[in-house]
Amino acid sequence: MRILVMGGTRFIGVYLTRLLVEQGHEVVLFNRGNKPAPVAGVQQIQGDRRDAAGLKEKLSGESFDAIFDNNGRELSDTQPLIEIFSGKLQHFVYVSSAGVYLKSDQMPHIEGDAVDPNSRHKGKFETETYLVDQGVPFTSIRPVYIYGPQNYNDLEAWFFDRIVRDRPVPVPGNGLPLTQLGHVQDLAAAMAAVLGNDKAIGQIYNISGTKAVTFDGLARACAEAAGKSPSDLKIVHYDPKQFDFGKRKAFPMRVQHFFTAIDKAKAELNWQPQFDLVSGLKDSFEQDYLATGRDRAEVDFSTDEEILGAVGG
Repeated sequence: MRILVMGGTRFIGVYLTRLLVEQGHEVVLFNRGNKPAPVAGVQQIQGDRRDAAGLKEKLSGESFDAIFDNNGRELSDTQPLIEIFSGKLQHFVYVSSAGVYLKSDQMPHIEGDAVDPNSRHKGKFETETYLVDQGVPFTSIRPVYIYGPQNYNDLEAWFFDRIVRDRPVPVPGNGLPLTQLGHVQDLAAAMAAVLGNDKAIGQIYNISGTKAVTFDGLARACAEAAGKSPSDLKIVHYDPKQFDFGKRKAFPMRVQHFFTAIDKAKAELNWQPQFDLVSGLKDSFEQDYLATGRDRAEVDFSTDEEILGAVGG
């Protein structure tokens, strides 16, 4: 297939591009050209996807069998693509988010659960609805938390920053909310698996790791991945409502149960996560955290100090 990847030079796009090339596809990237292609020789078309007129100018003369929309956040990001290629695609693969689901007392989230109209990811759901209404042969992917080497969101690195410096790890609440992480390589494999799969057309798939984990359990898993003793890790619990952090981010995850069932993807895509949590975190720690020297970087722990000072940690 000739495939257009929106983005392609950061995190998900890097893994996906490499995998698609390995599978023999012709891959073209559309991005602002700030970073080199992850595979030598892959064509890049430079532009800003939010400039609808420019997007149409640069892509209208192109022909693709499939498009992976990795970085569309709002409907206005994706709509121009559909207008250009309406009726000309075999498959449009959209990266949505499990963050669209409405908070629920009954877990895990499954595809078809109610969505939150006030979610910060509501643009993702609006895009999914648009793709249905337009009759686009699409598949939507809903990851939970994505981790792994090249992660530009402070997730596992937030824990590693504290663990490698033998600092306490401040965890909001009682540390027992269940959350879920999926390795970026497993996500890319699931995305590639929808191509040529008739069952995947018009479907939504939750993609993440096999198991949910508590916040405290995640901290201990990160310690194990970093070569530290999980039993020696000092976790300090606090009530976030007692603090006014403003725009500061005291913890990298939403403080609630947040995990999904991935059975549908496993059954219909013949896909299975290859990383368990500790092996995936170890991959991220060794191939990214240590490799980039972040373990030696200066880190601002002022918010931690405020928390620890108040609770006596």
